[in-house]
Amino acid sequence: QVQLVESGGGLVQAGGSLRLSCAASGSIFIINAMGWYRQPPGKQRELVALITPGGSTNLADSVKGRFTISRDNDKNTVYLQMNSLKPEDTAVYYCYVNLRRTAWNTKYEDYWGQGTQVTVSS
Repeated sequence: QVQLVESGGGLVQAGGSLRLSCAASGSIFIINAMGWYRQPPGKQRELVALITPGGSTNLADSVKGRFTISRDNDKNTVYLQMNSLKPEDTAVYYCYVNLRRTAWNTKYEDYWGQGTQVTVSS
């Protein structure tokens, strides 16, 4: 089994900052990409940011210059630093991890966190 534990969501005023964390644990052999998606109220889930094991990042245009994604490979943890938050950033944020569970099974699988609410007031 694989567990993803998220933390760091909450309520913040526009212009404020929050930092999300997501730690992966359990049956893990190799972690590939890690990242964050979000689902605003009444909308579909969308990509926020991804990061490769080597540190290459891909951020949505809407968050470039405001959000930073990073990871600690030793701790199997991914972070999302969110600055200059806007009301339109309000959403449930989901941690995403693509990983391989065992040495003998070469299949990579996607795992999702339970979601953490981020609310930005105007």
